Amino acid sequence: MKKFFVGFAVVSLLIAGVLSYFASSDPDGLDKVTEDTGIAQHAQEHPFSGGTFADYALGGDSRFTGLAGVLGVVVVLALSFGLFMVLRKKSVR
Repeated sequence: MKKFFVGFAVVSLLIAGVLSYFASSDPDGLDKVTEDTGIAQHAQEHPFSGGTFADYALGGDSRFTGLAGVLGVVVVLALSFGLFMVLRKKSVR
């Protein structure tokens, strides 16, 4: 089971760190529909649009897309592991 989780983490980090640079820069489906229908004209920026990880980059710099992805994966894996440790049955220990 440990090999599975280590493999999962490695593959997740590779996808986030390497493949993210090859992702399309075109808008996703929802963005395209809002642009095509004119709804995007009325859109407002959300409160986190200027945040550190806004637009899948660090500080708005697209050169750090992979690093932002890796940090995101690490945070999600750490939170998931922590939640698992808290919620698991005490009899398993």
